Amino acid sequence: MTRSDPKPFWSPYLAGALLGVVLFLAFFLTGSGLGGSGGFLRLIAWVLHTVAPSSVEHNAYWAGVTTGPGSLLNHRLVWGAVGVVLGGLLSGWLGGRLKIEVLKGPSIDMKLRLAAALLGGFLEGYAARLARGCTSGQALSGGAVLSAGSWAFMFAVFGGGYLLAYSVRRLWR
Repeated sequence: MTRSDPKPFWSPYLAGALLGVVLFLAFFLTGSGLGGSGGFLRLIAWVLHTVAPSSVEHNAYWAGVTTGPGSLLNHRLVWGAVGVVLGGLLSGWLGGRLKIEVLKGPSIDMKLRLAAALLGGFLEGYAARLARGCTSGQALSGGAVLSAGSWAFMFAVFGGGYLLAYSVRRLWR
């Protein structure tokens, strides 16, 4: 599935410029920006509604997500999330980097690495719902429209990330 000669990575400047074009097209064509958590929220709501429809319909949070015309999956954010997953797989395959692996430092075992990744994913997903959006939506879409809250959020994210990385760097050495 993977090639023995991976292609070089794209220039970050080219990739950033292309991401800016995609963001502009999202605003131009749909009237709103990019984000990832809304698509996954609708996907989870669809699964829950399929399994236990009455529980979802009688819960104020989930009922707000499931109301509206058409299927829960018929939403641009859902298809955007699907496109991110498929695009990542296609990009990895075309670049010769598609493989299953777990990256970790020598000071951490595989179980702890996977548990930490799972816990971090759950915390990020929960925080994205509390913030009413994910970091990509805040940074890209909010930053593009010069939202002061989005800029403050991103300074906090990067500051917190640097502090956390400094405190756990020994696990990667």
